[in-house]
Amino acid sequence: MSAPQPFDRLCHRYPSLLFDVVTVLEPGRRVEAVKNVTVNEDFFQGHFPGAPLMPGVLIIEALVQVASLLTLRQADGRRERVWLRGVDHAKFRRQVVPGDCVHLEVALARRRAALVQLKGVARVGEHVVAEADLLLAIAPPGTEVHASAIVHEGARIGEGTYVGPGATIGPHVVVGRRCHVGASAVVDGWTEIGDDTEIYPFASLGLPPQDLKYQGAPTRLVVGRHNIFREFVTVHRGTEHGGGITTIGDHNLFMAYAHVAHDCHVGSHTIFGNGATLGGHVTVEDYSTISAFSGVHQFCRVGRHAFIGGYSVVTKDAMPFAKSVGNRARIFGLNSIGLVRRGFSPDTVRKLRQAYRYLLVSKLNTTQALAQIEQDPDLQCDEVRYLVEFIRTSRRGVTLRRGSRRADDGPDS
Repeated sequence: MSAPQPFDRLCHRYPSLLFDVVTVLEPGRRVEAVKNVTVNEDFFQGHFPGAPLMPGVLIIEALVQVASLLTLRQADGRRERVWLRGVDHAKFRRQVVPGDCVHLEVALARRRAALVQLKGVARVGEHVVAEADLLLAIAPPGTEVHASAIVHEGARIGEGTYVGPGATIGPHVVVGRRCHVGASAVVDGWTEIGDDTEIYPFASLGLPPQDLKYQGAPTRLVVGRHNIFREFVTVHRGTEHGGGITTIGDHNLFMAYAHVAHDCHVGSHTIFGNGATLGGHVTVEDYSTISAFSGVHQFCRVGRHAFIGGYSVVTKDAMPFAKSVGNRARIFGLNSIGLVRRGFSPDTVRKLRQAYRYLLVSKLNTTQALAQIEQDPDLQCDEVRYLVEFIRTSRRGVTLRRGSRRADDGPDS
């Protein structure tokens, strides 16, 4: 393994670094490294004159540094720090002198929250020279702002957040803990960013909406936790007449060039493909997927677990649990693969498939189909009731036109 890869994860540098190369690194299991002991080491000048020995405490320190590679999970600017909390059962069996090649071996024994227990052994040739049980504590990284970044007075940056070169943080912005704001990214306006969110280079969050009626009101953007905004994503805050706020939930992925317009409300666990676009006032519910270069018309809704295929144009509410594709979007059956991946039971998938048969395949109109679904005792479950309620509460109407393939996408489970 080349030296820069593991070394960049450590706080130590020459002359404090006490190993030379990593020979084995199995993340979460074990690591092996080598220390070539030379006579020009600083500590040999006084330990001991005429009979140089490597101090036992420095052998332990070398094991701790190597052990850090198993505990540090970040390899970027947000460096966690590792502290030695305890050494148990330390034994020093042989002397280490100039010219020795020390093989350092550390294996993970147990990890619990911020504490890690490891077993370390140092060998010269076939002989064990030292061994010890190590207890390490992982401390969260401190806040780091690149010298070229612009962070205005009034902005609040959470502990462990990294702000990259050329990034701009506006005066009314609140950024949570352990976030990452990439190079040349912009976060402005009255914007709140939740913990553990990643904003990639050139993304733009919280800027004024593209609404000609907007006159500079202090509207807001509120983003939840664990979101990822890839390169050139744009998310605008709300408008005064549209509710005043754009909201995004937790654990969402916005791929490059995706756009969320003013007054939109995005749930949690959604995926936006490259170039996916929401018009203003759109609601996207949990676990939905909007594929690449698809657009959703303003005031539309995208239901839970919906899948919108690439290059689609959605002008009515996109049905939950279904696959909608095309310009204008039509339904191509149940999103059965997505439902199975997310843990839906076979019985629930069967009930949803049967409900969609009433809506799409039968000769009943929508009102009659909904009545039949509600009266069928075999279809009663929370997901089917939500499907019925979604249709009944639609203001723009729902997409219930079938695609060229039949809507029934497989046998009953």
